[in-house]
Amino acid sequence: MRLRSAPLGVVITLSLLVVAIALTATVRSFAAPSGVPAWLQAHVGDSDGQISQVVLERARALYLKNVAQGAVRNPCYFAMDATRPGDLGNGVLGRRYYVVCEASQSFRAIASGHGAGKNLKGTVDFSNGRRCSKNFGNAMDSELTAGGAYMTRETKTSFKGFYRTGAKQDAAFLRTFIQFDGQGEAANARQRVIGGHAAQVLRAMCMRKSPNSSYADHDGLVPFGKLVDYAGGRSNGCTSWSPADAQQIISMVKDNPTTLYIYPESHDIAAVAQAAKNHSLAGTNLYWNASCLKEIGAPKFWPRKSLEPMIAQYKKDHPAAPAQPLPMCKEP
Repeated sequence: MRLRSAPLGVVITLSLLVVAIALTATVRSFAAPSGVPAWLQAHVGDSDGQISQVVLERARALYLKNVAQGAVRNPCYFAMDATRPGDLGNGVLGRRYYVVCEASQSFRAIASGHGAGKNLKGTVDFSNGRRCSKNFGNAMDSELTAGGAYMTRETKTSFKGFYRTGAKQDAAFLRTFIQFDGQGEAANARQRVIGGHAAQVLRAMCMRKSPNSSYADHDGLVPFGKLVDYAGGRSNGCTSWSPADAQQIISMVKDNPTTLYIYPESHDIAAVAQAAKNHSLAGTNLYWNASCLKEIGAPKFWPRKSLEPMIAQYKKDHPAAPAQPLPMCKEP
């Protein structure tokens, strides 16, 4: 039997068609992923410690896309649901930050802070309470959480000062910061210095004589303060964790970047806000934590193009007082 060859143009056309179909299927698989492993699906739900379906689907799609592109080799990825409460009351923190490692079939839900926002009195109020987030945005100096796709990048450890650990015993407070790079509306994450770190800070700062310290300034002084843990509080727009959780997360991503997906995005917020006018999301395919939605009424996204001019004008009308040097500590 004699085989007849097809014209070259037909072969090329058919080859391109096959490639196009394959690429289309790949894009669709990332846009609407399916086949979530059964062990991981068991963690899906809206209760504390569970991850809501839409949050998992988007976080997983982002991770798989970056793995396929060769941008991520880390076996784990992160997600955060900023619609959930950060404080459940009675000293119990809401678990709304997720660490997923599919290769080892590991899933963890931990506590995380949300952006506090600000109340520019007499101008505009886009502040958030301790429990739930009502306001979101991507404006500079807004201290708001912006949802969307992120990638963990470099880590930087900084000396913040000394604090008292016991009778006449002090320790240096070193805090590591993970820089995030965002996409889309979160693309200015680096400009906003958005990232992740332990929810700890030094308060009531003063300066103390310690000329032999490697951290001493040219006058032989070092900063000293009280170490405060605000794991159950709010942040300046960054993602913050308990010291123990922060240590684990930092070790996972140091020199080994991975993806982080934060829900909700601006289009989610707009859709939920519209539906909230009817006082219910029933009958829609929209998602928001029911407890927080009841508390906040309706969420709002503040785009940078409208909020940044208001913040700039407020700063102009209310200039900050000149920075003052820290006082000397009264105690030795």
